[in-house]
Amino acid sequence: MMGFEPQPVFTPSRWLVSGDAVTVGQSVLEVLHCPGHTPGHVVLFSRLDRLAWVGDVLFRGSIGRSDFPRGDYEQLVTSIVSQLWPLGDDVRFIPGHGPMSTFGQERKSNPFVADKNFG
Repeated sequence: MMGFEPQPVFTPSRWLVSGDAVTVGQSVLEVLHCPGHTPGHVVLFSRLDRLAWVGDVLFRGSIGRSDFPRGDYEQLVTSIVSQLWPLGDDVRFIPGHGPMSTFGQERKSNPFVADKNFG
């Protein structure tokens, strides 16, 4: 479908958890467990590049869906506020789709997770 050759199905030998690190080339990516969109969702964070790959947890001006089986809205919001915001307002993020943003911008303006909602 995406132009890749078919690959055999595999079962991972272990799941990533918070505190793990993934090395891709010269980059080390920290693993943060951010459930809510799905129970096992992880975010990858490059501290050196101040860049996070958040998947469908957070979008510019929105958050991920939580209406899937085992999704949880409160858990999703808690994951964003407790796991992502402490990384710093300057951190840019790449969502699963849509434009990039920064955690600082979302803390100011995102109607679901802006700081004004948690004062």
